[in-house]
Amino acid sequence: MGLRADGLATRSQDSLLPSSLLLTSDFWIRNNSYAHLMKAFLPCLTLLLVVPVQAASVISVGDGDTITVTEGANRIKVRLACIDAPETSQSPYGMASREALQKLLPIGADVTVRSKATDRYGRTVGEVLLGTTNINQQQVASGNAFVYWHYISGCDRQSYSRLENDARLRSLGVWSTPGGMQRPWDYRHKGKGVGSNLSVVSASSTGKYRCKDIRSWDQSQLLLKQGHSYLDRDGDSEACESLK
Repeated sequence: MGLRADGLATRSQDSLLPSSLLLTSDFWIRNNSYAHLMKAFLPCLTLLLVVPVQAASVISVGDGDTITVTEGANRIKVRLACIDAPETSQSPYGMASREALQKLLPIGADVTVRSKATDRYGRTVGEVLLGTTNINQQQVASGNAFVYWHYISGCDRQSYSRLENDARLRSLGVWSTPGGMQRPWDYRHKGKGVGSNLSVVSASSTGKYRCKDIRSWDQSQLLLKQGHSYLDRDGDSEACESLK
């Protein structure tokens, strides 16, 4: 407040501004450190918004890198991101990897899925957390899976590299043979256990396989992983149980 030449009171320019604006500007001036804190914290908030997180419950374990969970009324098949476990037909490590994952994720375990993508088979691809434990990383650390370097994007590359290197130096699981066992991606590419060695009669109209025409349970699991989900009639991530 001031005085004009004629003695009448005048109001300062600041007093003409809305009180809410004055309060806001004054707050940020007096709390500049808070502004810096929010600026530093903003990337974390952005990450939380970008990475979808799902709370779910485990109902089955298909192999060393595939599980099925329920989220509310939805049944979701989850492919563990950034790792590749031996196929169940890759004896003995395929079944050992599955058993290791079953111990980490017993039926009914409450987990969090950090979804990263959906693969061509319709599966959710993501990192699975049991509390604060990263299950994907645990499979690598115990020698029950390889890091899937071709699809490492979106995961902590340094952590996965460190865990795999440690498992290799300790000759754990898949690293118990020099250089490690045949990589599962090579195994699938060469079609071992499937194709010319698999006696299958396919319906010409649909191209579907039938359990009774598949030679072994291991071969049916390979077909299931390749996307032939109809072989898993009860949705427990296991195909053609009758072949066991």
